[in-house]
Amino acid sequence: MSSYRLLAPLLLLGFLQVALVKRFEVKDGSKICLLAELSANFSVNYETTAKKEATVLFSLPEDAQVSNRSNCNNMTAPLLVISFEGGHSLSMNFSRVNTSYKMDVLTISCNWSDHTHFPNASSKGFLIKSSRSMDISAKINTTYKCTSDSTMHMNNVNLTLSHVRMEAFPPNNNFSKNETQCPADVTPTGPTTTLVTTLTPTTAAPPTPQNPMTGNYNVTDSNGICLLAKMGLQLNITYTTPDNKTALKVFNIQPNSTGADGNCTSDHASLQLTDGLTKLNFVFVVNATTSKFYLKELSVSIDLPAARGKPFMAKNESLNYLQTTLGKSYVCRSEQTLQVNPNFSINAFEIQVQPFRVNDSKYATAEECQMDKDNMLIPIIVGAALAGLVLIVLIAYLIGRKRSHAGYQTI
Repeated sequence: MSSYRLLAPLLLLGFLQVALVKRFEVKDGSKICLLAELSANFSVNYETTAKKEATVLFSLPEDAQVSNRSNCNNMTAPLLVISFEGGHSLSMNFSRVNTSYKMDVLTISCNWSDHTHFPNASSKGFLIKSSRSMDISAKINTTYKCTSDSTMHMNNVNLTLSHVRMEAFPPNNNFSKNETQCPADVTPTGPTTTLVTTLTPTTAAPPTPQNPMTGNYNVTDSNGICLLAKMGLQLNITYTTPDNKTALKVFNIQPNSTGADGNCTSDHASLQLTDGLTKLNFVFVVNATTSKFYLKELSVSIDLPAARGKPFMAKNESLNYLQTTLGKSYVCRSEQTLQVNPNFSINAFEIQVQPFRVNDSKYATAEECQMDKDNMLIPIIVGAALAGLVLIVLIAYLIGRKRSHAGYQTI
């Protein structure tokens, strides 16, 4: 790993201080359905054409604007899409549940062809990452406010939001005076003049599933087991209801009721999972040039009676996930999002997969994902910085003590 990668978390700390706060509005005619003020900083890891890892840091620029893909969805599910230079975008899906609103999904789309931000990038097309690990919600007629930094970690991408003010369905087309502060802004001592609204669950809101159970799957051919996989899978589907509204369905794949099938060749392997009316297909291929395998294709088919009475289907044949050296297994303990398209993604937990060169039905040596490495790196950097600070204080103390003793020596 390059020294620049090691310094990236420290550089980002200083970088966050100069973020530009921008205001965005989503309208339906003259009526505003979503107001947002925020600053955003991005840290993106990518591979160069020289097969080296690079990290770029950039913030939401001054020319960022509301894309024409933004809409109010009949004033029930606002979508804010912020587009900016280079073909990049930041999207936020909101929903309304009785007397409250919340952000459901945040999606980042980076254009690898933008050589200003990603010089010599080896990948083509777009990097699309989504996260549901946000707690941005408030009651109707209440502004959500969070001045503190809030960082969302996704595979290859870190997004830090700060100086945030958001409100869905604002009255009078402006922020409400009542505010809900994020936990990071609320100090345990001292009074505050801001009205803090505590949200209570409503019976109409669908419960967010717990982390999925980890399932063990394998594919067998004439020579025995040729693919091993262990993972917990949570599906995120955005669909249109018969009354032309946008809805979000989130559910877990249940390993106990899921069947596995597939096939293997020397450079192509597929894993097909069937859980009731849900069918998932993972396709892995080998890059002969780099001697690595990766997840190239992912598709889903599921019967959704609420989705206009027809099956929901999504497919992407140009992915580049779970890349690992051939002959090893890919391991990632951190949660990561496998984005298939804007309407479908998978939150994957506790992944270990090996689609090629499986010997004795056992996983080969594990190769960790970058997120696991980064999660270990930050405590090491912080620990080293604290150790250095303690050492400096100790040296200063010893020098000061030596000088004070010198003042009492006999002349």
